[in-house]
Amino acid sequence: MDTISPVLDSAFWITAGSILLLLVLSGFFSGSETALTAASRGKLRTQADKGSRGAQRALDITEDNERLIGSVLLGNNLVNILATSLATALFTRAFGESGVAMATLVMTLLVLVFAEVLPKTYAITNAERAAALVSPIIQLVVTVFSPVVTAVRFFVRGILRIFGIQTDPDSHILAVKEEIEGALNLGHSEGIVEKEDRDRILGALDLSERAVEEIMLHRSGIEMINAATDPAAILRQCLESRHTRLPVYDGEPENIIGTIHAKDLLRAMHRLIDADTGSVTGLTKFDIREVAMPPYFVPETTTLDDQMRNFLRRRTHFALVVDEYGTLQGLITLEDILEEIVGEITDEFDLEEDATLAPDEDGHYKIDGSMTIRDLNRAVDWNLPDEEANTVAGLVIHEAQMIPTTGQVFSFHGFRFEVAEREGNRITLLKIRPL
Repeated sequence: MDTISPVLDSAFWITAGSILLLLVLSGFFSGSETALTAASRGKLRTQADKGSRGAQRALDITEDNERLIGSVLLGNNLVNILATSLATALFTRAFGESGVAMATLVMTLLVLVFAEVLPKTYAITNAERAAALVSPIIQLVVTVFSPVVTAVRFFVRGILRIFGIQTDPDSHILAVKEEIEGALNLGHSEGIVEKEDRDRILGALDLSERAVEEIMLHRSGIEMINAATDPAAILRQCLESRHTRLPVYDGEPENIIGTIHAKDLLRAMHRLIDADTGSVTGLTKFDIREVAMPPYFVPETTTLDDQMRNFLRRRTHFALVVDEYGTLQGLITLEDILEEIVGEITDEFDLEEDATLAPDEDGHYKIDGSMTIRDLNRAVDWNLPDEEANTVAGLVIHEAQMIPTTGQVFSFHGFRFEVAEREGNRITLLKIRPL
């Protein structure tokens, strides 16, 4: 009577079935790890806000990445090692001593294809969806393996501490801005994100890290009104000015006593004009001190984010910037801060000038020395450093460690700088080109 082969008995099929089940579990752990680590927390948060319980659960799990990865790796290694051991026993029983080599080869191929590449490829292409799907089971795994993972975590941290390495599981929370900046720059380099869109978002993110002194109009360029000037001359100056708000000083330009708005000035003067005869003799009684608004001073170290909030809270658009000694340094407006986000804002009263910088035949860009490095970088997509100086002229002086003369040429940061014009100690025009 025929008998069933001792090799292909019920134990063989049970072992083979167990190996296949363990491979499925290995693929699940590998795909889950990839999905949960690759999923965007921003997208998961959006889905969770729309009512997705899986997305919310995935967010909760990834709050502690160290515990998550430890639990998944523990489960993955357990099933892989167990599957390999069973396969070795199975092939040894079937093929003798050569079964060890065959088990190694077969299990390597099976684990590589079905437990690593295949699930991870799916997880990386559908990260958020896969993370939401696997989150219930992974949450249970994390809970079950938590005691073991905690012990392993303390052991690993102790070893790393011996080598002077400190771990911070919350460091990813503090790197959100860097992630956004990197994603925008990567998207721009790949042609997905427009330069203007990138600059606007990065400009808004940088407001809390930039001070008003970096973008203020320097005091040498401020147009002021002398309170002692004849009323007719004051009216003429306001009408010829491109600005609607002007600081008012008494005696010395440092002694700012107020700020005058063109509309307030015209209303006050109109009240002094005789309505019947149109006589303007009443203007002799005009005193700008009575019309000017109290000056609003801000420290030069105030961040742009704080200053914008102050403007909105005070319902004003104009502030005078002073240093720690109370000396006037410049002025800043709400428009200046908005320009850091949306770029240059011009209207019909601004001087006509080229909106974009363009190189000449020799590849040089003619740059005003007072132009800020940030504006230059945004205009031509350069990366000149602005840590040591705010303006292009300031950068040249800092690098040269001197006040250059007209015609001097310098090369630093991968660019050639030529001093084209100079007035007194100020560099007014530079010719710049990349090396």
